[in-house]
Amino acid sequence: MSQRYEIGSVNDFPIGQHRIVEIKTRKIGIFNIDGELHALPNICPHQIGPLCEGKTSGTLKMDKESWKLQWSEEGQIVTCPWHGMEFRVKTGECLAYSKIKLRTYKVICENDRVLLEV
Repeated sequence: MSQRYEIGSVNDFPIGQHRIVEIKTRKIGIFNIDGELHALPNICPHQIGPLCEGKTSGTLKMDKESWKLQWSEEGQIVTCPWHGMEFRVKTGECLAYSKIKLRTYKVICENDRVLLEV
C-alpha cells in the first residue's frame, strides 16, 4: 500500500526545474514540466548512477512527412550524468532501449502543498 508524503509547496518546484527529495531511504527527482509535476527514482539502471542529478533537455525525432530531424520534448528528457543514458521524465522510458522503463511516482498538488505517493 502506498503512502503520501508532503515534500514542499508548489513554489518549491519552479517550472522548467527539478530537484531531488528524500523519502525515508529513497531519493526521488521531482520535475516541473510546463506546470505539471513528475517524479522518477534518482537511480539509473545502467550502473546505479544519480540519474536525477543530470540535466534535462530534449531529443531529436524524425519528421515522418519530410524525413527531417526536429528537436522535440524540450525539458522532458533527463540524462544520467555518469554515462549519458536518457529517459523520458513523464513515462520513465529509456530512449536508447525500449525495454528499459523506470518506475514513476504520483505527485499530487493539494492547495499549495505538494504530496508524493510512494
